[in-house]
Amino acid sequence: MSTERITGDELPERAARLLSDGYRVALVAARHTGAEIAITYLFVAGPPSRRTELILRVPADRPVVPSIAKLSFPAGRFEREMHDLFGVIPENHPQPQRLVRHHHWPRGWYPMRHDAGPPPEFGDPEGAFPFLTVEGPGVYEIPVGPVHAGLIEPGHFRFSVVGESILTLKARLWFVHRGIEKMFQGRSPQAGIEIAERVSGDTAAGHALAFALAVEDATDTEVPDEAIRLRAVLLELERLHNHAADIGALCNDVGYGVLNAHALRVREALLRINAEVTGHRLLRGAVMPGGVTVRRLPDPDHLAELAADLAATAHLALDNSTVLDRFTGTAILSRRDAAAIGVLGYVARASGLAIDARVEHPSCDLGPAFAPVIRETGDVLARFLVRADEFSTSVAVIRHLLPGLPTGTHIVPPAGSGRGGAGLVEGWRGTITHHVELAADGTLARVKIVDPSFLNWPALPVALAGAIVPDFPLANKSFNLSYAGNDL
Repeated sequence: MSTERITGDELPERAARLLSDGYRVALVAARHTGAEIAITYLFVAGPPSRRTELILRVPADRPVVPSIAKLSFPAGRFEREMHDLFGVIPENHPQPQRLVRHHHWPRGWYPMRHDAGPPPEFGDPEGAFPFLTVEGPGVYEIPVGPVHAGLIEPGHFRFSVVGESILTLKARLWFVHRGIEKMFQGRSPQAGIEIAERVSGDTAAGHALAFALAVEDATDTEVPDEAIRLRAVLLELERLHNHAADIGALCNDVGYGVLNAHALRVREALLRINAEVTGHRLLRGAVMPGGVTVRRLPDPDHLAELAADLAATAHLALDNSTVLDRFTGTAILSRRDAAAIGVLGYVARASGLAIDARVEHPSCDLGPAFAPVIRETGDVLARFLVRADEFSTSVAVIRHLLPGLPTGTHIVPPAGSGRGGAGLVEGWRGTITHHVELAADGTLARVKIVDPSFLNWPALPVALAGAIVPDFPLANKSFNLSYAGNDL
């Protein structure tokens, strides 16, 4: 990874050049160091894997940077987040309203600065969130959330509707800002892994591995080949149980509950395999900086049986004319919109974009049968089919990786270092990025996390424009974005 120290005046031109060379903005991470705020812009591209860090320092008492939001939509989101949490002002931002801050956050309180102190008295200094008001004959609003039935996390959706047709949708998130990134500060990398596993509960292995890779990058730690392959197996196991759950849930959202039951039966079998392999149904405790520990290897023949079982469920779903009609043409995210928004994972691949960190930033050979699953139509059907096809692909990848792999613990303890490092992993939702900076004593000085949901949430309202209100639960499930991964 190349690192360049730049000035604010140099940022727009340097960013434009990287973007024109095929890079994307993977994250923007600020760190308050006292008199200064250091800002890291991470640009990535591949294949082959390429990473460039641009580091800009601004005075903490006047933290102003030129906005690059007009060059990159994701960069604009990162800038708004950085303004809300650090007080850094992105000059000439085209959409400067708050992103993370809710109305009860006191003006001038920036919780990620090291001198923020405990939260002051909350009040109502900035007023209600400035939702776009849509007016016209027959237009009305439907508010949904932030409190939902069941165990779903809080999020507010405001629909502007004529009849049943959705004109606009605004998703308002960050109702549970947990301060996850600040929890890492001062901890050892080994202690930080337990926080990384809990960024988003269904992505324990993905976030743990992205964090571990960032620590290893910062410390120049070379992990044994068998540990790299074992980690890749765990990533695919995580992809399997989540895709099985989503396939069933999508069937359930169109009233085909029996297929949801069959998919959940497959998922339960996969969760039991996870427990046998790692001791935890959600794969916690296996990945750590420097290596991995596993109790046993999964049986590839059993996984192949489960793949055939789930494929039969998917076939039954699409053989039903009602299901096919509800999936086809619903909540279309065009290739152009997907590229402009900068979406990742199965959302991107369902819209024709071949974006996959397993290809762009590979850690090991996944076998001759591996290739990203791509669909072109960008609708619910495409997102369903990508999941169904990725299930069998993941089983093939695991079968390729397993021969010769040992069980047990394979660890190379990372040594302390004061520099930064980045880790990129193709989690089951899409590319996960972690960036760490270590203090001189080897503890964590700053950890920045990007779950793919942060970049994919803005695409959901775009896909729903022109859809009907009853299609919202189905479309929402086809994206299946993480609240927890977004509300750090």
